[in-house]
Amino acid sequence: MEHGVSAESYKDLVLFLATAGIVAPIFKRLKINPILGYLLAGVILGPFGLGRFIPVAPWLDYVTVDNPDEIAQLAEFGVVFLLFMIGLELSWERLRLMRKLVFGLGAVQVIGCSAVLGAGAMLLGQPTVAALTIGAALTLSSTAIAVPVLAEKRRLHSEAGRATFSVLLFQDLAVAPILITLAIMGRGHGTFHMADLLSLAPAAIGLGAIVLVGRLALRPMLKSVARAKSEEMFMAACLLVIIGAGLAAQVSGLSMALGAFVAGILLAETEYRHEVEVKIEPFKGLLLSLFFVSLGIRLDLSLLVAKPGVIFATAAGLLLLKTAVVFGVGLVMGLGKRAAIETALILAAGGEFAFVLLDNAMGAEVVPRPIGQAVLVSATLTMFLIPGLAALGQYLGRKSGAAQMTEAPSKDSSEREPDRVGPEPQGQVLIIGYGRVGKLVGDMLGRHELSWIGVERDARLVEQGRRDGHRIYYGDASRLELLDRCGLATVRAVVVTMDSPEQAEAVVAAARGARPDVPIVVRARDARHAARLYELGATDAVPETIEASLQLSEAVLVDVGVPMGLVIASIHERRDEYRKVLNRPDALGGRRRRLRDASLR
Repeated sequence: MEHGVSAESYKDLVLFLATAGIVAPIFKRLKINPILGYLLAGVILGPFGLGRFIPVAPWLDYVTVDNPDEIAQLAEFGVVFLLFMIGLELSWERLRLMRKLVFGLGAVQVIGCSAVLGAGAMLLGQPTVAALTIGAALTLSSTAIAVPVLAEKRRLHSEAGRATFSVLLFQDLAVAPILITLAIMGRGHGTFHMADLLSLAPAAIGLGAIVLVGRLALRPMLKSVARAKSEEMFMAACLLVIIGAGLAAQVSGLSMALGAFVAGILLAETEYRHEVEVKIEPFKGLLLSLFFVSLGIRLDLSLLVAKPGVIFATAAGLLLLKTAVVFGVGLVMGLGKRAAIETALILAAGGEFAFVLLDNAMGAEVVPRPIGQAVLVSATLTMFLIPGLAALGQYLGRKSGAAQMTEAPSKDSSEREPDRVGPEPQGQVLIIGYGRVGKLVGDMLGRHELSWIGVERDARLVEQGRRDGHRIYYGDASRLELLDRCGLATVRAVVVTMDSPEQAEAVVAAARGARPDVPIVVRARDARHAARLYELGATDAVPETIEASLQLSEAVLVDVGVPMGLVIASIHERRDEYRKVLNRPDALGGRRRRLRDASLR
């Protein structure tokens, strides 16, 4: 039986997987940003790297990428998944609060940088339409690199981080109008008529359709899939949402990334947001790695040899002009000096959408291909510098006049936002399991005015809790990734009420490994199960059989006339005796309890 696919067809895929499996661990061990490693690997594996030496050494064909265009097409999904994950961390309310930064700072940055860079291109002899195209392309910064760099440095929620993200978001929104405008101006030799505004109608209709369908269909669909209790079906549904929204946006003339971003915002308001984040995170990481490799592959090193002065001068001019414009705009729009410096340097480099704009412009012969290729190489070189520029911005910000540890508050109180991204604040207590026991625990916490968040795997219980106005999220709490997204790092206590002994043990082990200091109170099946939970690090384990016996004893003693005070004292004494027997001094839970008691003295 003959097969239509040969082993060589998988060569590019194998090369990428080998890069992902080797480069990232090495660079992390060296404490170097892995993004630089992926970009460098792309340069080496591409046709302008080792591929140029194939005529001399044919064996190099086995370690070079044959079809960079196919890889670039798949790599675009890295930005799509990144924007989806960013959308999951936002909400319509948060976007409303950020409107000044998004539509104020973002709009002024795009217009200002496009004008300055376009004017610079015109001064260098480019026609008006070509100069405006180059200016608009270089104005757009790299969301795919800047956001992960800020997240790694824990700067995403600082004033500079919020300003940077807001500008990047507006840039993504502006891609479709820029493409349409440049296409119209190129067709009309620089003229623009009001009737051409109708070209934007499909984009607006498509965006409205995505929002409408998402509002009506997303929650019911995920609810149906969650009730099936199939990990594979839930993952397939998540991928369908991302790719479906992206394709709908692309058909409407928008970018796929923008469609996925809107889908993420719509899902951020549902009880499934954290489970979706956990499911999609591996895809996002892998596809973003492929995206960075594809950027390196496109870097034509021959232009660096043929025109080094032009390439490096263009890259330096881009960095200087964008830094100056963004810094000035930031100060005018109310950013502090420290935040303005950091934002300007992070946004100074080129971005991935420059390839989209210039590829279209070169295909339509609006920009000469040699000029466009040289500009793309210069933009790619600046993208290599983004991690270093981010570090430099943070350093210069600390040395500026506002060198305090925390960011200066915004002038507009409506712009102040919590450190953690999300549509609601985190709770003081995390309840794992929202069955009959979890409901009672939540009710008692509410009576004492303690906020809490619940996690439950049963979609019906999640739906019921949401109807009652509680913050219940769907997901498997035995995974540390989900616990982190539900606020494990900040809660004052964790309560595990699950009726499955194995799942309760998995949750205790995961939570204790991440938070050695947090009190963990667990529902246990019996004395043996309680002892096991103490070994895993539970602060208190409450065996159902023992508690039932103590409650029966209390009722009998009261009914036969023993004074209530004596009954309560004896019950507490007996409960402590049981705890000392089950929670041995050498158990992890015993050590945590002694440390807690010592800190309370």
